[in-house]
Amino acid sequence: MSPVRARPASAIETRSPGPDRGFALSGTQSLYLRPTGLLSGAAATAARDAKLALPLAGGPFAFTGCEILRRDPEGTRRELLPLAELDRRARGTGEESRLIQSILARLASPRPPFAGLGLERPRVMGIVNVTPDSFSDGGDHPTPEAAIAHGKALIAAGAAIVDVGGESTRPGAEPVSSADELARVRPVVEGLARAGAMVSIDTRRAAVMAAALDAGASLVNDVTALAGDPASLALVAARGVPVVLMHMRGEPRTMQDDPRYDDVALDVFDFLAGRVAACVASGIPRARIAIDPGLGFGKSFAHNHQLLERLALFHGLGCALLVGASRKSFTAGAAKLAPKARLGGSLAAALAALGQGAQILRVHDVVETRQAIEIWRGAQGLG
Repeated sequence: MSPVRARPASAIETRSPGPDRGFALSGTQSLYLRPTGLLSGAAATAARDAKLALPLAGGPFAFTGCEILRRDPEGTRRELLPLAELDRRARGTGEESRLIQSILARLASPRPPFAGLGLERPRVMGIVNVTPDSFSDGGDHPTPEAAIAHGKALIAAGAAIVDVGGESTRPGAEPVSSADELARVRPVVEGLARAGAMVSIDTRRAAVMAAALDAGASLVNDVTALAGDPASLALVAARGVPVVLMHMRGEPRTMQDDPRYDDVALDVFDFLAGRVAACVASGIPRARIAIDPGLGFGKSFAHNHQLLERLALFHGLGCALLVGASRKSFTAGAAKLAPKARLGGSLAAALAALGQGAQILRVHDVVETRQAIEIWRGAQGLG
């Protein structure tokens, strides 16, 4: 099988028309590719050398085929194809051939460093919530000094980024004012940045983003994918900082009120495709964007599992992939466990995400996650 020829990135960008659709093929039909037959270690190297597989996002995994999905108002049609057949179809002259070729090139292309961090191995983002009511650790760090100490401990444990948030977005949470949110996060951001930490500000408000960046934050993590505040998109573009775009259905107060999707993976993909396109159009390069499918944010137990199962689909957006499953309710499985008792499920979800090529994990338990990653890498033949 000959290598798939790359097309310019703009070939896909022009097919992401808005927040409601992904890669439009024609009329009301959209097309998607989900990598299958994932290999790692020596098997991945041998398959790539034999032109039987392509690297997944330029990383250590390789894929030997894809599930091709075509969606229109009548439903979704699925077809499993080996890479040789996909390559043959990509060499045609029609619109579908050009789109298949472009998506394959994006699935295989190496990801540049995100926020200055190389993505050749998994990165860990540690959570520092400065809130009284977060679902897991609300009130655990009631003073700036306590939160700064916790953030330093996460860095010492191996977190590459510390994510500081001052507003709970747990299911049913009430919003807080910008002033209250900023009063909580600014001293913590300042203290951690002064200590040399790479700090992410977890907020959906442009005013808080701006103040946190002024205080030393290096990137923005927005649960509304820069759609919740009309000023946030222009702000992030003007500041030239990386951003994490997350999917959330509705808002925290109502997001778990009977969430429904036509197809959760494709619906979330379409939303993120639209937000990535909006960012690129506003001057935020794709290399400065990470995407997060938003596990637990407006998703049922089954929805979360479906997203984890089909996570490789999201590499088709050509961005770094961040996953945050830590301590969320679905990680308890059938048991009724308090958030801090969900470590086993959290680690299982994290490793499942890594097995689909996720590059960044957002977690509470940094020490345990790093241990799990080390053993997982060895078992995958990744050294």
